[in-house]
Amino acid sequence: MDFNVRNKKILAVGAHADDIDFGCAGSFAKWVKEGAEIYYLILTDGSKGSEDLSIKNEQLITMRQQEQKKAAKILGAKYVFFLQEIDGELQNTLELRKEIVRIIRSVKPDIVISWDPTYFYSQQAGYINHPDHRVAGQATLEAVFPYSRNIRSFPELLDEGLELHKVSEVLLMNRQDADFFIDISDTMDDKIEALSCHKSQFENFDDVIKRVKERAAKMGQKAKCKYAEGFIRIVISS
Repeated sequence: MDFNVRNKKILAVGAHADDIDFGCAGSFAKWVKEGAEIYYLILTDGSKGSEDLSIKNEQLITMRQQEQKKAAKILGAKYVFFLQEIDGELQNTLELRKEIVRIIRSVKPDIVISWDPTYFYSQQAGYINHPDHRVAGQATLEAVFPYSRNIRSFPELLDEGLELHKVSEVLLMNRQDADFFIDISDTMDDKIEALSCHKSQFENFDDVIKRVKERAAKMGQKAKCKYAEGFIRIVISS
């Protein structure tokens, strides 16, 4: 499917460091090579992202941010924003939506990517989606519409010089119900390299590689290519 991203800005909003790399690192690598400018926004501090209690929260937060910055650099990202909400406690508050709007109005992306907030679980995959993922997706959708484009929403941002912005389209990460696919056959190695930066998250990275390739191959079957990443695409009409 034709999907021209040349000279476009793309912002991906993830709940945790590594969310975006699992969901769309292959697409990011492809799009940068095609002339897009990409940005990350990570909503939580990652402080719950380890079972090793010998690591203090402050150390883990620093570690996960460094891992995400390294992964983003590999893919050619322009910048990584961190909001540092408490991991595992993300709530779709007005303040969270305001902070996402702040980034949207600052970056002015053509395309925004986040989690599909309706993806609660997959019986087939034996998977329950993390509540932070769902909150991130819902808050991001609401930030895109109506808040980032509404002149009466968050007037204090206008006072800061952050003008209204209309996002053209949204891609929602959903492995189960995806109907829009990006061929990442040529950038799977970039995806794996980016994921390898998140060392705090993996005991056996070979297992991760196997799982990621299996998922991408299943998406590829639907897209008629070797490997793909799948989304639900919303083109905003007005």
